[in-house]
Amino acid sequence: MRILITGGAGFLGSHLCDRLLKDGHEVICLDNLFTGRKSNVLHLKDNPNFEFVRHDVIDPFKYEVDQIYNLACPASPPHYQFNPIKTTKTSVMGAINCLGLAKRVRARVFQASTSEVYGDPEVHPQPESYWGLVNPIGPRSCYDEGKRCAETLFFDYHRENKVDIRVVRIFNTYGPRMHPNDGRVVSNFIVQALKGEDITIYGDGMQTRSFCYVDDLIEGFVRLMAQTETVGPMNIGNPGEFTMMQLAELTLKLVGGSSKIVHQDLPADDPKQRRPDITLAKSVLNWEPTVELEEGLGHTIEYFKTQV
Repeated sequence: MRILITGGAGFLGSHLCDRLLKDGHEVICLDNLFTGRKSNVLHLKDNPNFEFVRHDVIDPFKYEVDQIYNLACPASPPHYQFNPIKTTKTSVMGAINCLGLAKRVRARVFQASTSEVYGDPEVHPQPESYWGLVNPIGPRSCYDEGKRCAETLFFDYHRENKVDIRVVRIFNTYGPRMHPNDGRVVSNFIVQALKGEDITIYGDGMQTRSFCYVDDLIEGFVRLMAQTETVGPMNIGNPGEFTMMQLAELTLKLVGGSSKIVHQDLPADDPKQRRPDITLAKSVLNWEPTVELEEGLGHTIEYFKTQV
């Protein structure tokens, strides 16, 4: 197939490019390089089935393709809060442009949504049926509400125009090619430990997250796009739950060195807990994560040693 990936030079997008090329497809990688990096896809430049296009999804684009994966949007708080209006426009107008193209060429189109649609959840773990508890006017709202609106658009295009959609809700993912300065907890802890700096925990460190290794996540993407039983939304993530303190201690154990753990105030609207209910993914896709946190962190640390 001929497949378009928006945000294809980003952390997740570049791994998806690798996987789809390995599976024998042609890949068009569209990215404006705001958070994506050419270095993430440089190893693909001589592949005759790969094409890189520098373009912003806010502006319309036309390609004759069989599938579209919409991954374009900064996903870490420092990046999406840098220009919050642009973040919302990327989610909303990017979705409209992807859906319009999918409608025209009759392509199956995939939306990379997020566990942030659940906000600071009152239901734990979070099933796809939970509508979430989201602040619509806070500093994180540009991302949370942008992604919620994108889901709305996907389902309206599906109902009104019969567009063939797939919607995934991604829970915290980590692995090689994460941006060293993206402000997410795994990269923060690893970079701080490698530099011998204090490891910063916000709040008391008892808030929890679930961490999915990138290879497991991409496998879930491909399986969701290949099946016809459900359009989603579907949670893809690792149901293993860790406190920030546990993650910091494990990172220190794997990196070594003399970094100390220090505490700072918790940012606004930071969720206290986050864990996916992956019952749907297990039953429909026969999917569940296979990489344990310690193994995945080891791979990620080896990558960051080349970056810092």
